[in-house]
Amino acid sequence: MADNPRQPKLMTGAQMVVASLEKLGVDVVFGLPGGAIMPTYDPLMDSEGVRHILVRHEQGAGHAAEGYAVATGRVGVCMATSGPGATNLVTALYDAYLDSVPMVAITGQVGASLIGTDGFQEADIRGITMPITKHNFLITRAADIPLALAEAFHIASTGRPGPVLVDIAKNAQQETTEFRWPKQYDLPGYKPTLRPHSRQIKEATTLILEAERPVLYVGGGVAKAGAAGELARLVDITGIPVVTTLMARDVFPDDNPLAMGMPGMHGSVAAVGALQRADLVFAVGARFDDRVTGRLDTFAPMAKVIHADVDPAEIGKNRVADVPIVGDARLTLTRIADALEGKKLPDISVWVEQLQEMRKTYAPGWEEPPAGELSPQYVISRIGALAPDDTVFVTGVGQHQMWASHFLPHRHPRSWLTSGGAGTMGYCVPAAMGAQIGRPEATVWGIDGDGCFQMTNQELVTCALNGIPIKIAIINNNVLGMVRQWQNLFFDKRYSHTDLHSDQYPDFVKLSEALGCVAFRVTQADEIDATIRRANEINDRPVVVEFVVHKDAMVWPMVAAGASNDDIQIARGMAPDWGEQAEDEAVGAAGSGEED
Repeated sequence: MADNPRQPKLMTGAQMVVASLEKLGVDVVFGLPGGAIMPTYDPLMDSEGVRHILVRHEQGAGHAAEGYAVATGRVGVCMATSGPGATNLVTALYDAYLDSVPMVAITGQVGASLIGTDGFQEADIRGITMPITKHNFLITRAADIPLALAEAFHIASTGRPGPVLVDIAKNAQQETTEFRWPKQYDLPGYKPTLRPHSRQIKEATTLILEAERPVLYVGGGVAKAGAAGELARLVDITGIPVVTTLMARDVFPDDNPLAMGMPGMHGSVAAVGALQRADLVFAVGARFDDRVTGRLDTFAPMAKVIHADVDPAEIGKNRVADVPIVGDARLTLTRIADALEGKKLPDISVWVEQLQEMRKTYAPGWEEPPAGELSPQYVISRIGALAPDDTVFVTGVGQHQMWASHFLPHRHPRSWLTSGGAGTMGYCVPAAMGAQIGRPEATVWGIDGDGCFQMTNQELVTCALNGIPIKIAIINNNVLGMVRQWQNLFFDKRYSHTDLHSDQYPDFVKLSEALGCVAFRVTQADEIDATIRRANEINDRPVVVEFVVHKDAMVWPMVAAGASNDDIQIARGMAPDWGEQAEDEAVGAAGSGEED
């Protein structure tokens, strides 16, 4: 039979899993074996096309698959066994779901005859993950495996990307039958709208041509669509200022004069001010989530809204759109740019100058720490300044994440990985590992907190054993910094259970060395640059640098949760001066809008 390539081959279901992954072009799977997935691990050992990275915890496998996917644009794949192995993937699936990361998780399930009997390690992982996956499958027959995996990859990577789970019963992995690769598949009800409607494009173009204070509100959808070039072209044509959400910090270079930075709770004054005073917000691939809008009924009060998104469920969910555009971000930006090219555009120079002055006056900064202590913001800015141009930056979640957004250089697409929607502590180390596997030629720096690092640092062993030379900066302030900042501001400095005592345990240098890394500790300002340079030179092992920093450094600017963006503070009790001229023009524009 093997001599006749036109005749279907007999395979076990487990062999079909591996053969399907090879046909789908998968080059790496992050996973950890166990009883219910062991049949699939056996042929995986012989695959010449699929590399397996054995992680130390399934959550690490999930975040590594995310990191690989975001850094490369390809589907990330992770694998786990049933029961607690599968449930350990839940956090990563949830994270990928909220951040629209294309990912396929393959889990082993108990045999079909045991499903529903509370068999050993049986978990209804399909039911558990139903709300946090784009789709999921339960496969009980070997013959269904190739089609399910082909469909899973298609669903994960098309439309609004997201995680898909394929749960395969043990008996399906063990059965032998003919392997038939699907030539086509039909997914009733799943037909993402990619091409924007011409009428909406025309209406959006009309609003842009009428606007005096337009702003582009760019989200992670632009990054996922690989539309940085199309965005740059539209900005070149129109001269419209750009604000980029936390998830889109790498799609428009910060050194462009029209880049206003990140909006929202810890956004820049220029970005927040641009949205609050705009008469037109053109949102592309962005959600109007609460971290951006603040108090929703006061968000961008004078603006008409064009909302373009490949997911129609996002449009109008939180903010009514005057012009809804359902479609792929790349196609939408291209068609808008085509429609505007060569047209006489309104003069928005006064508006642009106001925002640029705001950007200059209220550029994110920091207060110097007490003598002898390190400023975390300065440390992060030096990592950015000394990192090679091709560096991929990955963060944990918390204060260091916000500082990394503000003070790292953001120049190139697919060079910024962070957990936005879920805000998952423990994301940094495994996501950096996945990014380094996907982009072996790039330098990968992870900026992590001492709290986040202690959640998933065991994956450094995985890095050490597999020659994955990520670099991790621990911004060690001894506390859960963002929570402590809120305790400082809103809980009368009652520091309830936020002191990690990371100055006592663990010894991060010894821990990292025990995990197979080169490790350094930096406590003095004059050691910072030399240590970062030394870390940049080490490319045969993972490197960890612990920076012991000031405990009470704050993230500013800040809009308190539930407050209006108009109440943004640049320091405690200090609000920006918006300028009388801007206020007068804003009021005048609001009046004009009502008359219209």
